Amino acid sequence: MASTFANWLRSPAAREYFFSTHFWGPVANWGLPLAALADLRKDEEVISGPMTTALASYSMVFMRFAWRVQPRNYLLFACHATNATAQSIQAGRFVNYWYLGGREKQEANKPIAQKAEDTVQDAAKAVASK
Repeated sequence: MASTFANWLRSPAAREYFFSTHFWGPVANWGLPLAALADLRKDEEVISGPMTTALASYSMVFMRFAWRVQPRNYLLFACHATNATAQSIQAGRFVNYWYLGGREKQEANKPIAQKAEDTVQDAAKAVASK
């Protein structure tokens, strides 16, 4: 199998593939799923529900496109499958935090000093906005 792949790499078909949009489009598109994977470590407070939903939907649509286009673009499919998975996890985190009590659990586990600091920051923001 390795020798077959090595022979293909030396062929004109491989050069044609690596110099086409079937390769470089998905490679450039990998920025979306890589950013989504990095965002999985961020605080739930900063997750945008509408944007997460839009990105997950976008990736699901383009997963279908990558599968239906001839020849099939497996690299594009993998890129959007990764992004759809990461965005779905983000959506789950968003729903849990804002609608299923995750925020209240997180607030209950904060130390008293942190709660006081948050209260002071909220008051400062309210004064600054007036």
